[in-house]
Amino acid sequence: MNSVLIACSTISSEIECLIRESACPYPVLWIPSGLHNSPELLRKRLQEELDHLSNIERVLMAFGYCGNALVGLIPPSFEMIFPRTDDCISLLLGSSLIRKEISQSAGTYFLTKGWLENEKTIWHEYQQSISRYGKERTDRMFRQLLKHYERLGIIETRAYSLEGVLESSQEIGKTLQLRIEVIPGTLDYLKKLLTGPWDDDFIVIRPGTAVTLSHIYGD
Repeated sequence: MNSVLIACSTISSEIECLIRESACPYPVLWIPSGLHNSPELLRKRLQEELDHLSNIERVLMAFGYCGNALVGLIPPSFEMIFPRTDDCISLLLGSSLIRKEISQSAGTYFLTKGWLENEKTIWHEYQQSISRYGKERTDRMFRQLLKHYERLGIIETRAYSLEGVLESSQEIGKTLQLRIEVIPGTLDYLKKLLTGPWDDDFIVIRPGTAVTLSHIYGD
C-alpha cells in the first residue's frame, strides 16, 4: 500500500533511526518544529501538505494532538493515522499515561536532542528575556514560571548518544535551578506507527472526514 509519513522535525533523529532499522520505504515530509508554538499555523501547514498529496492510500502522522492542531484536518482521498497521545514527549515516553506518572513523581521539564535544537527552546526564551528585561528580572520571571518543576528530564531514546545533550543541559539546569535526570524513553510507539498494527493506540480517519474533538477525546 502506498503510504507517506508526515513528521515533526523535533523527532527526526528518532524517526531516521527507526527507518534505518526497519528499512521503512515510506517517503517523509518534515514539518518545522517551531510551528508547535502556534496550533493554528501548524494545522494550516499540515492541511497544505495533505492537499498536495496524490496517488497514495495512507498518511501516517508522527504527531501528537499538539494543542489540538490536528482538529479540523481532512485527508482528501486517503486514510490518515495518528497516535492517540497528546504530544511527541508522550510518544517518546511510550504513552500519555507514562508521562503523567513520571510528572507526578516530580515536576519535569522534558528535553531531547530535537528539543534542544529547536529554535524556540526554554533556553532560547531565557536568553531573549535577559536581553529584553535584564538577568535579575528574568530570573524572577523564570522562577515563577518553573515553580512547579524540579528537574530537567533528558529522555533517552537510544537514537543517538546522550553525551552532547547532557553537556548542553548542564548550564540550563544550573541556571534554571533544575536538577538533571536521564529518563528512559522508547521508540516502540513510533515503530508501531510505521509498521502497525494500528489498534486502539491510534486514531484512524477515513478519507474526506474531518478530525473532530470526539475522535481524540471521545464523546
